[in-house]
Amino acid sequence: MEAELPQSSEPAPEPFEFTGTGGDYFRIWIVNIALTIVTLGIYSAWAKVRRLQYFYRNTRVAGSSFDYHGRPVAILKGRLIAFGLIFVYNVAGRIDYRWAIAVAIPIAIALPWMLRQSLRFRLHYSSWRGLRFGFRGAMRGAYAVFMLWPILTGLTLLALGPLWHQRLKRYQHDNSVFGTTPFRISARVGDFYGIYGRALAVMVALGALGGITVFVLTLGAMRDGRGSAFAILLPFAFTIAFIGFFLLVGPYLFARIQNLVWNHTTLGPHRFRSTLRARRLAWISFTNMLLIVVTLGLYMPFAAVRLARYRVACMSLLPDTLLDEFVAGEQANVAAVGEELGEFLDIDLAL
Repeated sequence: MEAELPQSSEPAPEPFEFTGTGGDYFRIWIVNIALTIVTLGIYSAWAKVRRLQYFYRNTRVAGSSFDYHGRPVAILKGRLIAFGLIFVYNVAGRIDYRWAIAVAIPIAIALPWMLRQSLRFRLHYSSWRGLRFGFRGAMRGAYAVFMLWPILTGLTLLALGPLWHQRLKRYQHDNSVFGTTPFRISARVGDFYGIYGRALAVMVALGALGGITVFVLTLGAMRDGRGSAFAILLPFAFTIAFIGFFLLVGPYLFARIQNLVWNHTTLGPHRFRSTLRARRLAWISFTNMLLIVVTLGLYMPFAAVRLARYRVACMSLLPDTLLDEFVAGEQANVAAVGEELGEFLDIDLAL
């Protein structure tokens, strides 16, 4: 009698999926634009909630959708604060540059608080299976990643940029929780330098190739007496080169960084997997941009859905235990500990 092979009790990977369609989102998008214009921008806070709710509720994993519970009034308050600061700074700058500096200093000091507030708002009002996410990052960490490291990066002529990026992701992920279970990230600084180093090599190669091409064309135009025509076409050539540059380097950085971050992120005993491909992302970005131009902007909601579908489809949750038991345990922990009460404002600085 043959011995039976032991069966693995490890839960199967749970792929993320996006179920939204461009047509459905187009109706939300066009109404949001119309009402925002009619209300002179006031409705933009409600438009943001509708947009995020659509994308959250159409993102699923393990048979359940995410949800967004943001309050439009809080978003509107945050936007009024941001608008007020910008308005005061512009008025001060028109009066005297010293006034502008005097206003810019307290704004810079408050910026880490605003960015931390944005992180807290987004996670506090996000949920999965009825359980909220949260952010517990301290102000000390916020001033390090949103003030100290940017200053040091500038002083070193961007040499510390990858280190700053790694510290930023560590601050975001290590201080995020689902219920009471913390996220953790183990991506190393050297991994960030490797990605940025390869991107820099591509940038240098593209820059050298573009410079040589422009130099050769310039000599040819001057020799043939077509300098004026070339001067007119040169800005268009630079524009095309600029777009091509970001379609190559931008998707590479985005894909590699997302894969690095999520492949080294855990939620308690559970892991994640990200398999974004730079070439596929570049093709989606290029065709989206082309269709947006051809349709005079009307393809924008379809482009957003198409990009979201690809990004979400490249993500998977690798559970270590049964998710139903994990979520039930977290719900019990949250009920026992109690939820933190506080006033949250969405400063909306697009983190």
